[in-house]
Amino acid sequence: MKEGIHPQWYPEAKVIVEGDEVMTVGSTIPVINVEIWSGTHPFYTGTQRLLDTEGQVDRFMRRLQRREQIRTAEEELAEKRDPTRLTVDSMDLGTRATNAFIESGITTVGDVLVLLEKGDDALLALPGIGQKALIDTKRFLRSEGLID
Repeated sequence: MKEGIHPQWYPEAKVIVEGDEVMTVGSTIPVINVEIWSGTHPFYTGTQRLLDTEGQVDRFMRRLQRREQIRTAEEELAEKRDPTRLTVDSMDLGTRATNAFIESGITTVGDVLVLLEKGDDALLALPGIGQKALIDTKRFLRSEGLID
């Protein structure tokens, strides 16, 4: 065995739990302080300790409530952002086309979609709406993901 490479061995090292010496063992340190040993561990003593899970349940319920609040806020934001509720002005079609829609009683993007479902001719039949306005309208609706 090489000299000087091994730690010092203490054959009578004391194991101390809460200030009391409970046993002696061989170790590389002279005193070992532990919080739990076989004399106090529930597995060896057969006793069961009660755990306070109330705090864990409360934390879980707070997290669950917070998640519901976030989900509700996201749904409200998505509802506000619903492109079918936007006004015709937001489509940036130009003054002539916008006024033509408003005079025809079409005030929201949803109204334009309903009319466009009948076909391009239904939109072109409105006075003041031409091919350019139709193309710009479809371009806007595609950018909002409302049509293919």
